[in-house]
Amino acid sequence: MHISEGVLSAPVLVTGAALAVTGISVGLKKMDYDKIPEAAVLSATFFVASLIHVPMGPSSVHLVLNGINGLLLGWLCFPSILVALALQAILFQFGGITVLGVNTVIMALPGLMGYYVFGNLIKGKNRLLSLAAAFACGFFSVLLSGIFVAGALLFTGKSFISAAKLILLAHLPVMIIEGIITLFCVAFLKKVKPEILGGVYEKGS
Repeated sequence: MHISEGVLSAPVLVTGAALAVTGISVGLKKMDYDKIPEAAVLSATFFVASLIHVPMGPSSVHLVLNGINGLLLGWLCFPSILVALALQAILFQFGGITVLGVNTVIMALPGLMGYYVFGNLIKGKNRLLSLAAAFACGFFSVLLSGIFVAGALLFTGKSFISAAKLILLAHLPVMIIEGIITLFCVAFLKKVKPEILGGVYEKGS
């Protein structure tokens, strides 16, 4: 899901940077110091999981874990994902500095949307509905990320239509895998530490 340097047009880069700054600002404003260790763990998990990637045209295919990140952190997923992406760009040249804003939005915004759409269902007492919502959260977070990547490429130029379609198709297996991972994470947390799911970060709202 990393878009490489030198691919996107200036308007897309500026728009992505503006949206990323907005999301990060809101996330930091809502930040609870008790949530920082959890954000650090999830940022590290995201960092490691997305290091194993397969190049796919101007982007790449890898685990994203933005669904569980957004579900547990809410708005804080923006700064959490930004830190991981910045380290990947600096240390391993994945993505890049100029596309940092766009890549942050591509991965953090779907996670945040998953939190708002599926969060209450996951926290509910109906176990079957909760697990189904967890799978959907992981699945659709990656699907939306793929759509955002495709959109960023299409707004840059029509020559990227084929690449955009390829990226979406290549991520279909990742969507299923991420859904399963999110399901198992939620099932585990409900057993050992359900308060993590029950207090999903609404400070300042």
